[in-house]
Amino acid sequence: MQNLITDVAGIRVGNASDPKLKSGVTVLMPERPAVAGVSVMGGAPGTRETDLLAPDKTVEKIDALVLSGGSAFGLAAADGVSDMLRAQGVGVPVGPVRVPIVPAAILFDLLNGGAKDWAENPYPALGRSAVKNLGKNFELGTHGAGTGATTANLKGGLGSASESLPSGHTIGALVAVNAVGSATIGDGPQFWAHPFEKDAEFGGLSGPESYPSGPPRTKLDAPKNTTIAIIATDATLTQAQCTRLATAAQDGIARALLPAHTPADGDLVFALSTGSKKITDADLLMLGHHASLCLSRAISRGVFSATTAKGDVLPTWKTRFTAP
Repeated sequence: MQNLITDVAGIRVGNASDPKLKSGVTVLMPERPAVAGVSVMGGAPGTRETDLLAPDKTVEKIDALVLSGGSAFGLAAADGVSDMLRAQGVGVPVGPVRVPIVPAAILFDLLNGGAKDWAENPYPALGRSAVKNLGKNFELGTHGAGTGATTANLKGGLGSASESLPSGHTIGALVAVNAVGSATIGDGPQFWAHPFEKDAEFGGLSGPESYPSGPPRTKLDAPKNTTIAIIATDATLTQAQCTRLATAAQDGIARALLPAHTPADGDLVFALSTGSKKITDADLLMLGHHASLCLSRAISRGVFSATTAKGDVLPTWKTRFTAP
């Protein structure tokens, strides 16, 4: 176990980043088409092909999932991914044609100090690069879709976490943290998700002696928000059960970010099943519970792992809270 979503067997992740652009793309691809669902609870989502993930839709399985910066422009990252997969013969067969099923979600990082005066949309090329980088190991923090992410008070980033359940199932989370709110408590270094931390994965800090009162800190003066995530498991789930798993995992956002699911966020969780291990109703209940905790940990790891870059508009957690 590497504490990454790729601990779920049959999952690969690839990142592509443009430091000048201060943005990037993350692609998750299962070895075989996987059943998937989605939950959208933010008020300002940006998505592609999420309608087909509803339990009553015809196509039940996806070939890849895309998380991207770039706001609406970033949805074009899925074009690059689809082109790469079609060339590899991946996709739903329709006569002699293969149509890759590649749902995508984006975050808003257009005001983070990066160069956004492109003549040609850079995201299709970033999507293709992310597919080329697919593997079991990938970097967290200022990489992929988390390259230009921010929170209310610190740089955001790409986070991941995993857990092996007593039932024998494995669950993993992947998230790009770009929230309107904060992952840390007040002016201190402690994370809201500190009760769920494992092995000091984001600093090993206990909770504060007191919690702040009054309204939570936000970045509504310069809205550039959305936390987008993927939950993966080796449990055998239907499309409806994947949808329920994604919904349960949204609690992880609420536990790790304050505030969450606001009108200025596009908070979204995909859930997918590689379908290799059977599951009972009791297992499904605990799977949703652990999905939310795993996502909380992944969010904190994303913020904790961010690194400094030229032109940053916010400090990283390590810059602000680690002694030189």
